[in-house]
Amino acid sequence: MNTTPIRRASRLNWAVAPSARRNAHSKAQHKAPTRPQKPQRPSPSRRPPPPPQRPIPKPEPILPAHPNYKGPIMSPRLMTFLGVSVLGISAYCGFLYASYSREVSKAQAMNTPTDVSDRYNNTAPTFDAEVEISEKAMRMGSKRAALVRIARGDVLEVSCGTGRNLEYYALGERRGTDDSGRAAILGCRSLTLVDLSPQMVSIAEEKFKSLHPEYEDQEKARLVPVSFRAEDAATVTIAEPVKRHNANGQDLKGPYYDTIVQTMGLCSMPDPVGTLRHLGEITEPQNGRILLLEHGRSHYNWLNRILDNLAPAHADRHGCWWNRDIGAIVKESGLEIVEEKRWHFGTTWRYVLRPRQGSEKS
Repeated sequence: MNTTPIRRASRLNWAVAPSARRNAHSKAQHKAPTRPQKPQRPSPSRRPPPPPQRPIPKPEPILPAHPNYKGPIMSPRLMTFLGVSVLGISAYCGFLYASYSREVSKAQAMNTPTDVSDRYNNTAPTFDAEVEISEKAMRMGSKRAALVRIARGDVLEVSCGTGRNLEYYALGERRGTDDSGRAAILGCRSLTLVDLSPQMVSIAEEKFKSLHPEYEDQEKARLVPVSFRAEDAATVTIAEPVKRHNANGQDLKGPYYDTIVQTMGLCSMPDPVGTLRHLGEITEPQNGRILLLEHGRSHYNWLNRILDNLAPAHADRHGCWWNRDIGAIVKESGLEIVEEKRWHFGTTWRYVLRPRQGSEKS
């Protein structure tokens, strides 16, 4: 009795199961297609970390074709600057050469006399301004000072010009030591300045008054006499006997100066050799000195050619023959050379001279 329903139930289950599977399969075939899921965006509050930074690789240098090539020696800017500079210098040198050629042509056509000393009468008012720049560039002030400070005793300056040496004289005698370290009496006991041009002498005298206003007092002026005269150096004389002292301190009298100074004077003299010989005759024979600072010929022939070519024009304008051989003039004068120096390619000469021993007057 109980077995029959059980069998029907099993049949029913068996009969229904295939139908259910078919219905499920049919529904699965007619199911709507699903959309793909969108990627989730990160929330704005949480930013993703930055990617790791990697160093930028440096480009490899381009190797030159030549293995020993080390790159450009100078920058393009420097090369441009140098090129423009060379062009400018070349143009300037060309201008100078053209000007020089014109001046040489004019100078060679001139008939300039040997004696040009009268030019200083006209150039006296502007002389200092004309030579100031060149003397500063050549440091002539220090050379003048070093020479004039040697002067001692009774001093004569010939061709004094406008008095460009006045500020360097030590007025008044004092005891001291000379360059060799021996005891000596230094400074000027008296100072006499002469020049052939009265105009030059007048300017020098005014310059001295401005440098030494104390000389307005006649009492002080007698301590170290200072005088100015328009006179030719070739015939200059001693106005009155000059007092000197021998080794025992006794006063001696003689027509001599202890020191004679001349700067830039031989170039304008018609007879420089004869002038030096005359100056040697009025210089104290034993210890007297003649101090020269001159300009003339150079060590170099190329510079001498320039001086020779322009000498006539320069002498006519400035009253100066700048191409004279100062060494030959000194040698021909017969004076004894104590010291000789040269500067500026040999064109500036310094001499310390003295009368040749045995030449003193009886």
